[in-house]
Amino acid sequence: MTTSHAARSTSRRLAAGAVAGPLFVAAFTLLGKARAGYDWRRHVVSSLSCGRQGWLQRANFIVAGMLYCVAARGLGQAPRRAVGPLVPVLVGAAGAGLVGSGLFVTDPVGGFPPSAAAAHEGFGGAAGAVPVPTREGMLHNLSAIPIFAGIPAAGLVAAASAARARDYRWACYSAGSSVAMVGSFVLFGAAFSGKRNLEGRAGIFQRLSVVSGFGWVTALFLRALRALRQLHS
Repeated sequence: MTTSHAARSTSRRLAAGAVAGPLFVAAFTLLGKARAGYDWRRHVVSSLSCGRQGWLQRANFIVAGMLYCVAARGLGQAPRRAVGPLVPVLVGAAGAGLVGSGLFVTDPVGGFPPSAAAAHEGFGGAAGAVPVPTREGMLHNLSAIPIFAGIPAAGLVAAASAARARDYRWACYSAGSSVAMVGSFVLFGAAFSGKRNLEGRAGIFQRLSVVSGFGWVTALFLRALRALRQLHS
């Protein structure tokens, strides 16, 4: 493979990674608007995977995850100064987590979809019963770990690398995005557990976490793509 051909192949992978996040967010936003009874302010994104129309969100998870996995290889081939060590591995792990989130469907939570949530509650839908988690639901939750932990970790690694190179603008953005993603996720957990003044806003905080983290990943791919083109110009 010639150098120019390898550079074009890497550029295509990086471009795929740059569009993966925006496409994923746009897709679940449109799917949420189309589902009857779905309230984006209180219901989690994964709930869109439940029900007869759930295959659309499952496909959304898998496509985004596969794009990130493919694009992570491009990050590994991009100039190291634009990416930082371990970042390609962490982004690839997040992609694998997205694929897992699509393969394993979440248990009905937060009252959506209504019929499935009622059937899932306790034994026979008894009022006040504690939902019984399924193996598939637990695997779905485990798949979220490399996403909501891996992306902030990648941001902090990139921030440290950029700070050593005295690229303080990228360092601050990377660190700030990591803090925003983790902070929003903590608020999401509090809202989801019914904490006073946050109840009914779990969907808002989860989306803030996703947008802040996935937005940084998009910026990372664009930065790597620009550095690659400068290298071969």
